Amino acid sequence: MIKVRTFATPIKIFATQRELKELDDQVGAFLNEERATEVYSVSDTTTAGENGETIGLIRTVAYRIDDD
Repeated sequence: MIKVRTFATPIKIFATQRELKELDDQVGAFLNEERATEVYSVSDTTTAGENGETIGLIRTVAYRIDDD
């Protein structure tokens, strides 16, 4: 079965590298927990504040799990 999951994280100035690492870890843990057998796509997009500044990140992952 192919599934899609979306993750979101806020982005703060001077903390972006740490926040991206935490997001990577969260997605990796989720895929392990789901026992994903393949990952087809990982896509990142940003969200913007009122003045056009980046304030968040949305990561979408398409993956496969074995049908039970």
